[in-house]
Parts: sequence; structure tokens; C-alpha cells
Amino acid sequence: MEQIDAKSMLTKKLADKLQIKGRNVLVSIALVTNAFVWYFFAISVLKDVAAAINVDLTTTLIIWGAHFGGICFSAVAGARISSGMTQRRRFLLLWTLLGIASSCLSIVIDKTYLPNIVFLSAFLGVSLGIGMPSCMGYFTESIHIQNRGRVGGVILCLSGITMFGLSMISNGEIGIETIALTICRGVGLLPFVFMRDKSEIPVKSPRTTYLSLIKQRPFVLYLIPWIMFSLITYLTIPIANDLIGKANVDTLIIIENFFVGIFSLTGGFLLDIVGRKRIAIAGFTMLGLGYSILGIYPGELLSWYFYTIVDGIAWGMLFVLFVVTIWGDLSHEKPSDVYYAIGVLPFFVSKFLQLTVGDLIALSIREAVFSFTAFLLFLAVLPLIYTPETLPEKLMKDRDLKSYVEKALKKVQKETEKAPQNPMPTSSQSGELESEDEESSEETDDEYEEARKLAEKYY
Repeated sequence: MEQIDAKSMLTKKLADKLQIKGRNVLVSIALVTNAFVWYFFAISVLKDVAAAINVDLTTTLIIWGAHFGGICFSAVAGARISSGMTQRRRFLLLWTLLGIASSCLSIVIDKTYLPNIVFLSAFLGVSLGIGMPSCMGYFTESIHIQNRGRVGGVILCLSGITMFGLSMISNGEIGIETIALTICRGVGLLPFVFMRDKSEIPVKSPRTTYLSLIKQRPFVLYLIPWIMFSLITYLTIPIANDLIGKANVDTLIIIENFFVGIFSLTGGFLLDIVGRKRIAIAGFTMLGLGYSILGIYPGELLSWYFYTIVDGIAWGMLFVLFVVTIWGDLSHEKPSDVYYAIGVLPFFVSKFLQLTVGDLIALSIREAVFSFTAFLLFLAVLPLIYTPETLPEKLMKDRDLKSYVEKALKKVQKETEKAPQNPMPTSSQSGELESEDEESSEETDDEYEEARKLAEKYY
């Protein structure tokens, strides 16, 4: 009985170590999900406005240059500002109000006048960029490292479902999209009712400079493959339209989005179970394999289906890793705002290229695009081999220990429940039962001994 009590105390200790703060988790999920969904509609509004006035390439570069330039510069500046503040709640509240203001402007502004469009594009970009690193910093501070992957997966899954639902309602109508944009950002005020103030969740210190950030080997080793991934994965769509037709491409996009949604959630849990590094290597390897098949059979519809499924699985896992999780892990005890500000920039640069000159780049290297992309993705695995695992090894051992303890307790409970129910054995059966009891006892002792050794090692 004392042994069981000891194991129960050990299990409770593990549970205490693995617990998460429910209110902060819910607030973080609400804040980040709201920002993702809001930005999805901001992009949709700008794309529809640009399409409505039928702009040329130069004008397209100006519109999107203002937007993504606003995001990048404001993110870098906003991260520096927020990482030195003592009250994150106030900064995030002002950021949300700025988003509401830019959303309201999208309703009333004349969207046929080019200077107005450029201004709105830049304003929406700044409205996202200046506070998003701080929002992700709050996410890092509120959620323990062993739960960030799964919570990130939940955020992306909820974001995808919400985006799909609102897209069905708006149906590409600019007026409805701008109203949805404003309502969505207005809903973002609700989490502040439940957000804790600085006395409960202090902003971490010391501050990190951008110069010191790019000198950190783990950060650079994770950033390089993420840059390579972001800059080349959008090149297939223009070529796919020519090879298999737009109707097939539309079907494949639906299939891919389904797999992205499923594996953003699944990938988030895997990140917390097997570690960040293994998932990153697996994701890049899968992508490289998918592009290799396209390079060999570019005109076969079956190869496109294979690529779409693999791409969706990899995108789901890698998006959770590189957009939500890894930069907070690398910050350790420092403010994570600047890590997110730099770490997420490749995604926006990729989006800028995709919306402006992506078709021209893809078509200019059409014959070699799949082989070239596959080669770069396999090459991107090399830095990941030398990256450290950001999920602490002790957490993985905690799970092993918890598993051993639970298994041993179940075995003891099973034996205890079974013992009174056994009838009085005969003399011939007695020897057999004793032998079985000895074997069961030895197995249980082995479980206990393994659990004890792990406990002594890590506690």
C-alpha cells in the first residue's frame, strides 16, 4: 500500500508539472485565432479590390508592396516596443482598436481611387504587423512549452473552420467582406475581459536585440529551411493550371485544405509528443518526395493527387511549427516578440511574391521547377540535422515515467480486484497459481523498478 501511495504521489507530481493555465490558454486561443481570421479577410478584401479595378503589374507591386512593407516594418518596430513594456494587455488592446479602425475605413473609403487603395493596403498591413509579435509573445508566456504544439494546432484548426464559414457567407462580395472584417476584429475585444494583468503574467526580461538574434545558431538553423520552404512552395499553382486545367486545380486545392486542417491539429499533438526537430525533418522530406514525383510525372493527374495529399499533410505540420511554435521555444526565458517578428517574415515575403511576380517566376523556370523545388527542399533538411530539439528531453522522460507508473498501478489494481474472486485452488492448481503469481509479481516489480530509476534520475 505504501508503494501504491508513493506512485500516486509521483503521478500527481507529474500531473502538476504538465498542467496548463486554463484561462490564459483560452485567451491566447481567442486572440491569435481572431488575428488569423481577420487577416485572412483583409487579404481577401485587398485581392478583390485590386481585381475589380484591373490593375497592371506596376500598380500591383505598389499595392502589395505597401501592404507587406507595412507588415514587415511595423512588426520589427512593434516587437521592440512591446518587449520593453511592462503591461502587455494595454498594448494588445490598442493594437486591436487599430485593427477595428482600419476595418471600418475599408467600409467607407472609395475603393476605386488608387491612392485610397494604397493607403488602405498599408494601413491594414500596419494594423496586423505592429501587434502580432506581441500577441504571439503573450501566447508563449501563457502556455507551457509542452502544450504549445497542440494549442497551436487547435488555433489553426479553429481559424480554418471560421475562415471557411465566413467565406461561404461573404461569397466574394467586397461589401460583405469589409463588414465581416470589421465585425471579426470587433469580436477580438472580448478576450480582454478575461486577460490577466501584468501582476499575474509579467513581461519577461532581459530584452533581445535583432543583432544578437541572428547570431544565435539554433535560430538561424531553423530560419534557413523555413525561408527556403516559404520562397518556393507557391510556384506550382500557375504551372498546374496549364498542365491539368483550372477545374482540377480547384478540386486539388479543396483536398489540400482539408488535409492542412486535419494535420495542423494532428501535427500540433505530434510536435508535443515526438518533438519539433523530427516533425520538421519529416515535413520537408515529405514535400521533397511530393515534388520529386511531380518532376517525374508532371502531366499525370494521379501524381498531382499524391503531391496534394503529401503537401497538405506537410503544410499542416510545418505551419504549426514555424508560425506558432518554434520561435517561442527558442526564446527560452527571454521575450519572444522579436523572435516571432523575424521568424514569420519569410511567410509574408512569400505571400508578396505569390501575389505579384509568382506566376512570372514559375513560368520562367517551368521545365525545371519541380526538380529544382525538390532539390531545395531536400537540401533544407541539412540545417535541421544540426538544430537542437527545443522540446526539453526531460518532458519526454516525464511522459515515459508517467506511462510506466500508470501501467504499474493498473496492474496492481487488476491483481487486487482479481484476488478475492478466485475460488479455493486444489493442490494441483496451487502450484500453477503460485507460478503465475511469481511471474506477475516479477513483471510488476520490473515496472516499479524502471519507474523508480527514471524518478531518481530526473527528480
